[in-house]
Amino acid sequence: MRNNDLKPETLSAQALGHVDETTGAVTPPIHLSTTFERNADNSYPKGFVYTRSENPTYDVAEDLLARLENGAGGLIFSAGMSAAVAPFMTLRPGDHVLAPTVMYWALRSWLLDFTAQWNIEIDFFDVNKPESATDLVRPGNTKLVWIETPANPLWDCLDIAWFAQLSHDSGARLCVDSTAASPVLSRPIDHGADLVMHSATKYLNGHSDVLGGALIAAKADEWWDDIRRVRTAHGMVMGPFEAWLLLRGMRTLHLRVRKASENAMTIAEHFHNHPKVASVLYPGLPTHATHDVAAKQMEDGFGGMLSLRIDGGEKAAIKTAANLELIHRATSLGGVESLVEHRASIEGKGTPVPADLLRFSIGIEDVGDLIQDLEQALLAV
Repeated sequence: MRNNDLKPETLSAQALGHVDETTGAVTPPIHLSTTFERNADNSYPKGFVYTRSENPTYDVAEDLLARLENGAGGLIFSAGMSAAVAPFMTLRPGDHVLAPTVMYWALRSWLLDFTAQWNIEIDFFDVNKPESATDLVRPGNTKLVWIETPANPLWDCLDIAWFAQLSHDSGARLCVDSTAASPVLSRPIDHGADLVMHSATKYLNGHSDVLGGALIAAKADEWWDDIRRVRTAHGMVMGPFEAWLLLRGMRTLHLRVRKASENAMTIAEHFHNHPKVASVLYPGLPTHATHDVAAKQMEDGFGGMLSLRIDGGEKAAIKTAANLELIHRATSLGGVESLVEHRASIEGKGTPVPADLLRFSIGIEDVGDLIQDLEQALLAV
């Protein structure tokens, strides 16, 4: 069969069918060298110069990501934050950007500082009224529109196609943080996005042992070249070993994401209308405010992320987390193990996150065990 005819599950499991030409190894090798030899005429016939720019270990992971997202090219980064900030670092003073009020908190904080220092203007649109972005976009001046869907930690879904149209009509590019969905559940480029961002630390790697980020472009144009130069100039690359681990994690991506989504849906349905849960925030539930949008642009599930608002407020939420015995109290998401976090405490003063909210990253454990752990934790509050 031709490689182009293969399903995403097959491409991931076989790492694009890569077999090492030298040894016949079916696992892609790690190339730890930081530098590569020139020919006598000073040329680099194999295309590799220095690991801060390129390394053979990056290639398979980047090519696989591009295939999974139906993009023209992929780049892996040293962290999700590195990948997220790189597009903004291509902007010029006087440019305007648009972002949602609810998004990854660390990126929002960085954006406020960066735009102030570099004389870049920024507006935030209300995620509860996404149409408000229409009045904030500035045709000809807005260069970048950033959205996150599903958005952490309320898991609202924004209509990618609608924002793509808004962006392109204004001469801007649309970037989508699709970390919570992964390419298994949503492919933003298919809906008109120009750039997709992932914190590769999360679902792409999936084992809580690699820090990384990724960008995938719809077009390999001059802007994509600018982003590549930002990565090189700022040393935002992964180490070869981390890149190898990332690729290893992606080989089970579809199995992990689908199982986590299945577990999350079961948990959301179980605790919907639970006497000690004020509300369940999960886009797979028909009662979720943005379920229709999620159903339109997600497939094979709605992800492993959900939040519970605990009856009794902040104290009850924190005590519920403290009572959990199986689900770990820890930052991050997308691993095989289930995690819980009281986000308002982590984000601190000024956070838009409700104080009664617990964010859960649901893993691939037996769902009955997870439900039992949550039940006993709530019972003890």
